[in-house]
Amino acid sequence: MTGAPLAERVERVGSEISDAARSVGRSRDELTLVVVTKYHPAALVRELHGLGIRDFGENRHQEAREKATELADLDLDWHFVGQLQTKKARQAREYASVIHSVDRTELVDRLADGERPLDVFLQINLTDDPERGGARPEEAESLAERVARASGLRLLGVMAVAPLDEEPRPAFARLRSIGDRVRTVVPEARWMSAGMSNDFAEAIAEGATHLRIGTAITGIRPPRD
Repeated sequence: MTGAPLAERVERVGSEISDAARSVGRSRDELTLVVVTKYHPAALVRELHGLGIRDFGENRHQEAREKATELADLDLDWHFVGQLQTKKARQAREYASVIHSVDRTELVDRLADGERPLDVFLQINLTDDPERGGARPEEAESLAERVARASGLRLLGVMAVAPLDEEPRPAFARLRSIGDRVRTVVPEARWMSAGMSNDFAEAIAEGATHLRIGTAITGIRPPRD
């Protein structure tokens, strides 16, 4: 699939998303497709914009900032989906519409009090590896409370990456359960960022609202510089 023309890949993934939603009684309109363009040039983002894509994900701050600057003439929403250094938080706030990877109180505090409202997800670590990004599941409610108290932030819900050593659907079911707990603290935080190129159907089945899809649309990532 990744060798097909870009427009064909976009159409095929869109159809697969619609089919996955329909199979579990959901509507395609409930889902936001975020195309992750890590390592790809700004020209690809411009081409995808021409195909109707408006939401783009990046997980490296420097690359994201450069693309946002170069493509400032387009109506894009930038989603920061990678681990964000606390010292880079205010800079990321300047271009990002949504940050999917809030996982600690220090980051919440640095993102607060900006010139414009910022949407955020709590990233949850679904593994037992403390080196993986994300807050521990038991920290979710307290972190949600911190976001709710922070000026200028709006908590959308929870985000996670499925662990590599287990089937994705049970992992996403755990994330959904954590999201239910978060809503006892912040009732409007009803969204879930989950699902990538290889597991978005399972994420949709468990209630994902934001799909972070890269290679299925963009193709193989170019080599790093």
